Amino acid sequence: MELAVATYGLSRRFPQGEVFGLASQMQRAGLSVPSNIAEGYGRGGDVEFRRFLRIARGSLFELETQLMVAERLGYGGKEDLKPMIEKVFALLSGMLRKLEAR
Repeated sequence: MELAVATYGLSRRFPQGEVFGLASQMQRAGLSVPSNIAEGYGRGGDVEFRRFLRIARGSLFELETQLMVAERLGYGGKEDLKPMIEKVFALLSGMLRKLEAR
């Protein structure tokens, strides 16, 4: 959840012209990560949970790419989100490894 909140905070600092562009895309990707984790867990089975964890990981890669674009456009944010993205990636990867070992 912290990643989603931080993504919203960062995207609010983008230029007004990005409200419906990059800012919106980043918000959706950032919110998609915890949402997919929650949905997968709520499905009640390991197979579904793994599937949604993979979707969450894909959204995380999407957010990371969008963050790179934001940096290249001079909007900043790498110092804010990059450590969180790395932490969430490690957590997701660990959860997937544990579930796949069952």
